[in-house]
Amino acid sequence: MSLPRSFRLGTTAFGGPAAHIAIMEDELVRRRRWLSRETFLDLLGASNLIPGPGSSEVAIHIGYLCAGWRGLLIAGICFILPAALMVAGLGWLYVRFGRLPAIAGVLYGIKPVVIGIVLQALWSLGRTAVKTTFLGLVAVLALVLCVLGLHPLLLLLLAGGVASVPALRTSRMSLSVLPFLTIGGGILATTASFSLVSLFLVFLKLGATVFGSGYVLLAFLRADLVTHRAWLTDAQLVDAVAMGQVTPGPVFTTATFIGFILGGIRGAVISTAGIFLPAFLLVAISGPVVPRIRKSKAAGAFLDGVNVASLALMAAVTWELGRASLVDILTVVLAVASLIALLRFRVNSAWLVLVGATIGLITSAVHL
Repeated sequence: MSLPRSFRLGTTAFGGPAAHIAIMEDELVRRRRWLSRETFLDLLGASNLIPGPGSSEVAIHIGYLCAGWRGLLIAGICFILPAALMVAGLGWLYVRFGRLPAIAGVLYGIKPVVIGIVLQALWSLGRTAVKTTFLGLVAVLALVLCVLGLHPLLLLLLAGGVASVPALRTSRMSLSVLPFLTIGGGILATTASFSLVSLFLVFLKLGATVFGSGYVLLAFLRADLVTHRAWLTDAQLVDAVAMGQVTPGPVFTTATFIGFILGGIRGAVISTAGIFLPAFLLVAISGPVVPRIRKSKAAGAFLDGVNVASLALMAAVTWELGRASLVDILTVVLAVASLIALLRFRVNSAWLVLVGATIGLITSAVHL
């Protein structure tokens, strides 16, 4: 993937991970024919087998396939950098002007739209992930444990283990790949007091352990930064997600915004580096392991369990964020309308965010 092409994708790829994948397939497979459809699907599958931002990892995989190590770095950086710079700029505006009525009005309208976007992602991913009644039961169990306060990382590992038990009875080669699947599984020690080092470690851990859609990141962010460390409030977390939706590129650039809120430009750089660094490393080392994972029934079952548990985390955190965002009839209507627009008419989420911001701004002006 050439530098200009990767940079353009990073600058214009609105709509979340699924939209990013669709844009890459259209640009690189259909139009330019740099990859066959089979090769593209192989890279997509490989990205789904490792933690981290899926669409970013697909871009990194393609860069590595096309131009080796230089391609890996160029494709990944150029896909991530435009969104990170935009989000950092929004972070500066938020810190400088966030208390102004106009900014508050924009966020008032964007937040319920974000809830609708996350609900749509939850519905779409759930239809794919919950393949059997057993996996549905694992998802329900994960939701209950999440409500009871089990740490998201432990919850994912437990769900993966439970889901892989039936396959373990019929497969002997699975245990050799499970250590790779749980890479970064240990919770890195950080202190509740804020420092740039602890900020880097938190986002490094998240980048190395979050499976599934980028929206699953919300559950981990809330557990680590709101509940455990109290560095953010629920309202600030929703604001961070909203800012990530305004910009193209990976949802994981939410970390850039949070980093700027907590530590200025240095915090933004450190958070971005921490959360994306594992993606580059995992793509570089995952190639030889992927064929073994595909051949293992237990490893596949483990990932199935991780995926449904991720959806349970998404459901729980969406409930909490919804309580902070849906504060009156208008915000409820915005969330429901956004969900219908996404499910029924497949409207680009960027347009919905723009509409929400406009409505919020008008509402704020009327109240003034």
